[in-house]
Amino acid sequence: MQSTSSSVRSSTLSRLPVARLAFRPFFLLAAVFSVLSLGVWFAFWHGDILLRPFGGLMFWHQHEMLFGFAAAVVTGFLLTAVQNWTGLPSLKGGPLLALVGVWLAGRVLMAFPLGLPAWLPVLIDLAFLPAVAGVMARLVIAAKRWRNLVFLPALALLTLANLAMHLGVLTGDAELIRQAAYLAVLLFSLLMVVVGGRVIAMFTANRLGLTRKPPIPALEYLSLGSVMAVVLGQLLVMLGVALPAELLAGLMGLAALANAVRLSRWGGLHSWREPLLWGLHLSYAFIPVGLAMWALALLAGNRADAALHALTIGGMGTMMLAMMSRVALGHTARPIRTLPGIGVALGLMVAAALLRSPVLVLFPQITHWTYNLGIIFWCLAYVIFLFHYTGPLLSARPDGKDG
Repeated sequence: MQSTSSSVRSSTLSRLPVARLAFRPFFLLAAVFSVLSLGVWFAFWHGDILLRPFGGLMFWHQHEMLFGFAAAVVTGFLLTAVQNWTGLPSLKGGPLLALVGVWLAGRVLMAFPLGLPAWLPVLIDLAFLPAVAGVMARLVIAAKRWRNLVFLPALALLTLANLAMHLGVLTGDAELIRQAAYLAVLLFSLLMVVVGGRVIAMFTANRLGLTRKPPIPALEYLSLGSVMAVVLGQLLVMLGVALPAELLAGLMGLAALANAVRLSRWGGLHSWREPLLWGLHLSYAFIPVGLAMWALALLAGNRADAALHALTIGGMGTMMLAMMSRVALGHTARPIRTLPGIGVALGLMVAAALLRSPVLVLFPQITHWTYNLGIIFWCLAYVIFLFHYTGPLLSARPDGKDG
């Protein structure tokens, strides 16, 4: 009797549009969360303390944009795409909402620790990515789609970086927090290199009717392998290994060059009329830009803050907005077209990245303006996304199919 009632409950939850596939709740919540959290960050820069979060506001900002916002988008994408990759049904209904609940609990406890023992918010926050990896592993192994196993070590290393950031807070080790955050940014960059390589050239050729250039195997291996080497180098630095700055800078320079050449072969110059395409090309371009800036910062003995924001705002924030805008249309059975204002939103993200990264390096005297405008542009961009996509993400597909 109990199993019958639980299966009925699960079936009822599966019929909820928002619980039909992972992109729906996670894209929606990620966009809302990024706007709210950057609103808090904007207030902080103007002297208003709206939160007293776990680890303090500086830690909270960098941790939550990585393990709150970016982790949610990546989860929505991977747990939706894995269904196509494997041909097996992905997480939905009650189990999907339970995973969403874990993510939400982490965000609430990081923002409002409520005087709880420090280990409790940490434990709940750390539980999310291993759960995502478990779902991915089950489907990929069952379908024997071994090439998609690449995402599992990336998720495992992201969990390790998250753990290291928390340990840095608990032990008062600011350097560990910084190096762990660097590792997380590079891991998300690696995921962008993997996913971007799979879809950007294909989307461009299909949409514009171009003949797709066949990939050059050596260039593909170099583009991916060099970024993996950078990740490994940063992992060693985080673990306390004293790597020469010149070595890490050299690897970053190689990764920047290889990925710039890779991008140049995908037909981006033909995409200027299609914001959903040029948004992807420009976001990928920020990967070599960010890595090159990081290499120069290492050689000069400077902090990599500007390079980090090239990768996070220009790379992650822009690519995620473009991918969410496209995926959410395709998977809700709507025509894949640029909705009004989405081109403006993507342009705002690119402008925010330029202001917060190369412009800030060239004109440090306008730091206050670049910070403020960067935050405002991001928030406007994601509000435009929410205006168009909240309804479709919460509604059933017009063709009546599941998903």
